[in-house]
Parts: sequence; structure tokens; C-alpha cells
Amino acid sequence: MTNRTHLNDRALAFRSQHIAGRPLVLPNAWDVASARIVADAGAAAVATTSAGLSWDLGVADGDRLGRDEALDAVARIAAAVDVPVTADIESGYADAARDVAATVRAVLDAGAVGVNIEDAWHGGNAPLRPVQAQAERIAVARATADAEGVALFVNARIDTYLMGVGEPEERLAATLERAAGYLAAGADGIFVPGAVDPVTVEALVAGVDGPLNVMAWPGAPSVSEFAALGVARISVGGGIAQAAHALVRRAARELLTEGTYGSLAGGLEYGELNTLLGNGS
Repeated sequence: MTNRTHLNDRALAFRSQHIAGRPLVLPNAWDVASARIVADAGAAAVATTSAGLSWDLGVADGDRLGRDEALDAVARIAAAVDVPVTADIESGYADAARDVAATVRAVLDAGAVGVNIEDAWHGGNAPLRPVQAQAERIAVARATADAEGVALFVNARIDTYLMGVGEPEERLAATLERAAGYLAAGADGIFVPGAVDPVTVEALVAGVDGPLNVMAWPGAPSVSEFAALGVARISVGGGIAQAAHALVRRAARELLTEGTYGSLAGGLEYGELNTLLGNGS
């Protein structure tokens, strides 16, 4: 079991990095190599992406990965870097709210000090879990971490915008209602992927009584623009993994159809990667 005192110190350090207007920027990783590269690039913390991690393990994203398999991967990532790690645990890898406790204990055993837990209800009878049902899951996560003596940062993800739930004119109010319920249940921050419009983001910052996390992609406001709006955390989800896999496809197609190798230009040097992964040059 990971030393809880050391883990709590790291959790408190991670918590302190969430500052409105001075956002924590997280280039999401999905395996040891990507985590080492992200940390080496200067990231203050490493966030996993459930999509990238699932794809790396040969499974589609969307609550299809098992708890043990997912958190074994998180443990490898956490052991590979010297910065705090926060784990995307999808909806908690548990059907019943009470079973989120086992997931949180496994997260802590893996060495992670934060979690994203989403309200998307894959396989449910609605796109999102009811507010109270999701709040119960967050409360279990909070209580479990507190009982373990770790100030785990619980980032409550709200998928109203990402999934286009409800009428557009009602979406902001519905998101703020969910945010209030999740914060009251013990969440530390609110993550609203899909919302990048400056007017919407500004309204979310004003209406959420806690740090706001947004997900960026090409065409979204820059880090400095999000900072000016009061955002406290910026991540990119599976975006880097998608770009990496797109390169694999381009390179493979070029090699197999044209017989050329231009897509390989600009790759990291063999010796640099070997050194970064601890195998010498």
C-alpha cells in the first residue's frame, strides 16, 4: 500500500496548483512513455486520459475498461514520474455508488492524488446520471479518501456540453445545478468538457463555487485567453493520443502506398527516448 502520509503531501501540493487565472495545464498521458515525455516537457502534474489509456489497452473508451486493468496502468504511470498524477476513472469503475470506494482505494494504492469522475451514464436510461445519484458517488469518493487520510482532488466532470444534453438555452443552468450538487457532495473542482466559448466559460467561472477545468482542442481559446477568463485547469483529454495515433496511420499508409518515409521526419531521437525511459543511450 502506498505510504498515505507521503501521498497526502503530494495531494496537497497538487491541490495548491489549481488557481483561477493561473491555470494548471495538463497535457494528458496514457502510458509510461507519454507520461515521461509530458513530465520532461515541464508539466507540473500528469493527468491520464481514459480514452488514450483504453485505446492503449485495446479497448474502446466509455466505461468498457475494468478497474484493475485501468489502475494497473495508472500505477505504472505514477511510478514513472516525480510529479503528481491525477487519474481519469470514468464514472468510477463501479455499478453501485458504494463500490466507488474500492476504486478510490485502488487509485490511492496506485499512487495517484486526483481523480476525474464523470456523470455520463454509459448504458443507462439517460445520457447523464441523475444529479443526486452522481452526488452520492462523489460523496463516497470523498469519504473514502478522507478515511484514508489523503486530500484526493475530486474533479467532478459534467457532460452536459460534451454530450449536448438538453436545450442549448437551458444547458448553462443545468450545468450550474449539477456543479452545486457535486461540490456540496465533496467535489473539489468542476470539469466541463465541451464548453470553450468565452461567454460560456466566463459564465461557468462566475457560477461555479470552485476551480473550473476546461478541455481544449484546436480552435479553442489559448491558455492565456482561458486564464484571463478565470479558468483554473486546462486539459486536452484524448487529443494528444489521437494526434499520435493519426501519425501512426499516416506513416503506415505512406509506407504501404507510396513506399516513402516522410511522415517519420521530426520524430524523437532513439537515444533521447531510450534515456528518457531509463534504459541509457
